[in-house]
Amino acid sequence: MTHRFWTLLTTAAAASLMAGGAFAADAPAPAAPATLDSWVSSIKFSGHLEVGATMNPQNPPSGIDYGHLFTDKANQIVLNQFAVTAQRDLDPKATGIDFGFKFQGMYGSDSRFTHFLGEGDHSSTSRNQFDLVEANLLAHVPVSGTGGVDVKLGQFSTPIGNEVIDPTGNFFYSHSYIFNFGIPLKHTGILVTTHVNPIVDIYTGYTTGVNTSLGSGGGANDGQFHFLGGFGLNLKNLTVLALTHIGPENPAGSLPSNVIHKKYRYLNDILVTWHVTDKLTSVTELNYIKDDGFPSGGGGVAQYLTYPMSPIVTAGVRAEVWRDNSGFWVGSYPGNQDFVNVELGLPNTAFFPGATTYGAITVGLNIKPTKLPKMIDGLTLRPEIRYDRALAGTRPFGYAAGGDKDEVTIGLDMVVPLAF
Repeated sequence: MTHRFWTLLTTAAAASLMAGGAFAADAPAPAAPATLDSWVSSIKFSGHLEVGATMNPQNPPSGIDYGHLFTDKANQIVLNQFAVTAQRDLDPKATGIDFGFKFQGMYGSDSRFTHFLGEGDHSSTSRNQFDLVEANLLAHVPVSGTGGVDVKLGQFSTPIGNEVIDPTGNFFYSHSYIFNFGIPLKHTGILVTTHVNPIVDIYTGYTTGVNTSLGSGGGANDGQFHFLGGFGLNLKNLTVLALTHIGPENPAGSLPSNVIHKKYRYLNDILVTWHVTDKLTSVTELNYIKDDGFPSGGGGVAQYLTYPMSPIVTAGVRAEVWRDNSGFWVGSYPGNQDFVNVELGLPNTAFFPGATTYGAITVGLNIKPTKLPKMIDGLTLRPEIRYDRALAGTRPFGYAAGGDKDEVTIGLDMVVPLAF
């Protein structure tokens, strides 16, 4: 790690803590954890397994479900993820200093899209690969006049967006255009969350970029400052999370060396979650992204509705529209290393159809059988039907000669939480 990195890191941390207010001079000393034994006993070991398939009646010659990343293999059974996690969560009721951590490793086909650049991103040409998803330290610090400050330091999944890498945090098997193409997936750096009061949270942080690590292979701009931040509102039946990530992201050689660090990429996302009734939940996600280097813009909206039909079955629908203004963002990656090669500016076989407006609607169920053994309690089946369509005259689906203007896919996966 460079001296510049640590200087920027500590500066960002100090500024973020100051945003929450100073420690009261006459405040009592924060309480330490009761005992080391109690802290160790709160460490949790867990995992999950995800296996699925996406049927495509059009049987695309490419074998790729265009518009999908993690469910991109048409008419094939895939091991999406086998993940193992060790973590100690922060105590939400802590009144003193509290510490935690999270380490998560993953094996499967999803790893093709989740690597930190420079960390095993070219260690395998196989479909199933290993990936370090998270490796971070956590701290809660009491700050007078607030609900305290939470600090996350290391490598972590982005707080931006509605959908996440871990399938146990998503309703649908397939991912939205926003998740695939409109937000970061992971960061290296620091994130400070200041709980100003029970309603308002302020997020401020420094990262090395989008899916980047540090040093050789970590990205052309990993030594540059990137801002991650925004705010959250926690109301009675409504929450709002508005976050942005700003910094240079273009790979070496894509722009002249004298400007590559000066051309910024802006990834902006607003998430509104509304508990309409005790059962009906609405999630609205607004997304806008822009890159100064090419230049290029994109963005759209995704609307989710979920409703439990019984203790076992919950129904959901996701409708979305996403615009790629120049064909810079949305693509398909037939090679197992194509995604990271695109991020690094290396040769690849990725397909980009040009400027297109995409529409998609997905209808699905979450089925959670009861009376299962404790080790697999929470097993979920997620059948879905998805319809994608190009709304701007292009024919990207299948990307054979002529292509198709639309695509129907039928997906089903099984997510098994594992308790150790």
